[in-house]
Amino acid sequence: MMRFSTNLLLTTVFAALALAVPTPIPAEEGILQPEDLLETRATGGKVSNTALQVKTINNLDGVLIDYYKQYNGNGSTAQGWPAKTSWLSFQDIQFGFVSDSAAEITNIYNAIQSVAAATLVDHRFILAVMLQESGGCVRAPTTNGGVVNPGLMQSHNGPGTCWKKSSTGAVTVTNPCPAATITQMISDGAAGTPSGDGLAQTLNQAGTSDVSAFYRAARIYNSGSVDKSGDLGKGVATHCYASDIANRLTGWVQAPKKCTLDG
Repeated sequence: MMRFSTNLLLTTVFAALALAVPTPIPAEEGILQPEDLLETRATGGKVSNTALQVKTINNLDGVLIDYYKQYNGNGSTAQGWPAKTSWLSFQDIQFGFVSDSAAEITNIYNAIQSVAAATLVDHRFILAVMLQESGGCVRAPTTNGGVVNPGLMQSHNGPGTCWKKSSTGAVTVTNPCPAATITQMISDGAAGTPSGDGLAQTLNQAGTSDVSAFYRAARIYNSGSVDKSGDLGKGVATHCYASDIANRLTGWVQAPKKCTLDG
């Protein structure tokens, strides 16, 4: 089994792409509500909450164990969600790519590190969401469930992609996927696009300063809102999404998925 390190050896292949619809929605009392959509957003998002900022990137911070545990509730440690001290190190988060070259893997690594530094989003959080969204495939197909979601991060209609479909249905893939495009895809998902928010913005919208902010931000990225109840397993889109992210951050690689929230 291979790991994401500076040696950048391939690991187990992940092929599943999770549908994300990070629709930008205004917040009310710290919880986003499905109301008026915003047509444009400022890009270049950056985490403003100092309690959530990561200013020094350390690839070796964290722990390692492969398992899946379903998490329920509001994302707080009081309700059983993993503390940040339970997260893996960036180097030990294991993942694979679908038909990525060694150079493309290196470029993903570099892109995550540089975008994390620019946005102050924890690089492990970016990596976990990327794995959830595309499995790390630089030529991941664009999905459209009412919102166009392209690229490694399945961003909100971002410009970064190495997979394009014309109006006639013809698909064009770019091989190799350029380093600049890979960086753009990671930035689209972390810093946001003109059409919607990235992880920096959803962290700022999370309404908390503890580890639950990351799980809430993941749910917002996926569905555009947190259910009024605060339960991350309720609402629209992928109900297991926040639980999946928590598990990716704490070592889930090959263990059977045991989340029943999506039926």
